[in-house]
Amino acid sequence: MKHDARSIRPFIGAKDFEVSRSFYRDIGFEERVISPNMSLFVTGALGFYLQDYYMQEWIDNTMIFLEVDDAERYYDELNSLNLANKYPGVQLVPVRKESWGQECFLHDPSGVLWHFGQFNK
Repeated sequence: MKHDARSIRPFIGAKDFEVSRSFYRDIGFEERVISPNMSLFVTGALGFYLQDYYMQEWIDNTMIFLEVDDAERYYDELNSLNLANKYPGVQLVPVRKESWGQECFLHDPSGVLWHFGQFNK
C-alpha cells in the first residue's frame, strides 16, 4: 500500500479545557479553534487536537514524544516558564541522558506525559 501522508495528529483530552488551552499556548503552540470543545495546536508543521473530554484511564496512559533539536535548551526554556507554579499538577522533569539520546518530561495539567527528546547524531 502506498501512502502520501502529510501529518499525524493525535487527539488528547483535557480535565479543564480552558486551563489546558492556556498551558499549551504558554509553552509555544499556536491555537486554532475548531469548535467550542476542540482546538488544533500547532508548531511548525506538527500538531495535535485538544478536546474538552476527560477520561482518567485514557489520560493516564497518554504519552507524546516530540523530537526537538536541543533537549537541554528546550528544558531550560520550559523551566523558565515556571509552569508548575502557574498550573496545578504540572511537573517538569530534568533532562536524562539515554543510550539513544536525551529527553526531558512534562506532565500537562490533565496528566498527559510529554517527552521532549533529542536523538544522538
